[in-house]
Amino acid sequence: MAAPRYKMLVDALASDIRTGRLAPGERLPTHRALAAHEGIAVVTATRVYAELEAMGLVSREQGRGTFVRDITIPAGHGIDQQTVAPDTVDLNFNYPSLPGQADLLRQALREVATSGDLDSLLRYQPHRGRPQDRASIARHLGRRGITADADQILIANGAQHGLAITIMATLSAGDVVAVDALTYPGFKVLAHAFHLDLEPIPTTADGPDLDALEKLCATRPVRAIYTMPTLHNPLGWVMPATDRTRLIGIARQYGPLIIEDASYAYLVEDPPPPLAATAPDITVYVSGLSKSIATGLRVGFVLAPPPVVPSLERTIRATTWNTPALTTAIACRWLDDGTVNHLEAQKRDDAKTRQALVRQELTGLPFIGHPSSYFTWLPLPDDARADRLTATLARRYIAVTTAEPFTTSTHTPQAIRLALGSTDLDSLRSALRTVRRAAVEDAYA
Repeated sequence: MAAPRYKMLVDALASDIRTGRLAPGERLPTHRALAAHEGIAVVTATRVYAELEAMGLVSREQGRGTFVRDITIPAGHGIDQQTVAPDTVDLNFNYPSLPGQADLLRQALREVATSGDLDSLLRYQPHRGRPQDRASIARHLGRRGITADADQILIANGAQHGLAITIMATLSAGDVVAVDALTYPGFKVLAHAFHLDLEPIPTTADGPDLDALEKLCATRPVRAIYTMPTLHNPLGWVMPATDRTRLIGIARQYGPLIIEDASYAYLVEDPPPPLAATAPDITVYVSGLSKSIATGLRVGFVLAPPPVVPSLERTIRATTWNTPALTTAIACRWLDDGTVNHLEAQKRDDAKTRQALVRQELTGLPFIGHPSSYFTWLPLPDDARADRLTATLARRYIAVTTAEPFTTSTHTPQAIRLALGSTDLDSLRSALRTVRRAAVEDAYA
């Protein structure tokens, strides 16, 4: 039996894209123009483009049209990242490491091995974590300006697991969650997995557009607000104290739960008080030690209002039973003996050095980034193509990320994010110079 007409058209266009007859970044005809040219209905033309998009061959941009994607970009340069090649400079992921961290781990393992409670670490732990470990985290949060009761703290397998159990314990499929129009990709993955309805909030230079947030809460049943008030990923802003107060007021008026992601907050010196410090009764605070200490140290923590704690504890039981006791014991030793504070201070200085390189090497380009963050956002002109620039850099052995993984609205901006923490300074400087040249050649010429 002959294939349907639209399938034949899909195959023909896919072949043209894969063979290069249709070039990356090329704008395809409008749905109506394609329908007229091929003698098909407009709805059929829409179906053709939808299938090509599902195949990863085209991208649609509201108000601009349908464009051919650059399929030479290595697999994994999006949400589901894969390890980059050994000879590639990774400006895609952040896993900052400082000299001497391995020695600290060796010493910590020796101390744990000779401790009196080693046998207890081989057994099941309380689902939310041992009381003494939660007390260590409570003291740590106190240094961040949060008065925390250890009974309200739950230990998770990293901040990502903390976000997952928060969603599972407090939200249901179809619930409306307000998020920034550009947000952390890991939260997008969770929202998709649990079938949440993400409503994008436009952003300003200092944070979310609170007028838009209030209008959304007044017109839709928003169940939660997901926010990164201290060092937003990817834009790097720190929400002013007055805006934090207003956001809390909106939440109190309309009832949504606040989910505060503080994974990168340690990089900011003397920020305004966390939302959880001002509104602990309506805020779930999620953070961890992967960003501040080491990505392999999967120890996260959740501070929640008392009514939410039992549901979170049951969710931990359902997903992992408990956090591995050995890594938690090491992490809490480091929290108590000042190692975490020391490493965080070193990483703040390291991030400042790397941002200074950005300011030297990308002068004249409209980059956006906090002076002590490990990432920089580089917007491109409207007629530029981020996937083309990403492919150009990949051919020059530099991995970067487009805006697509971060975008929650229907419009994906033309921009790239540069993660600065995963390579040595000399390699970073060289890579930034290559980024600048490629951006000028591909986007600004």
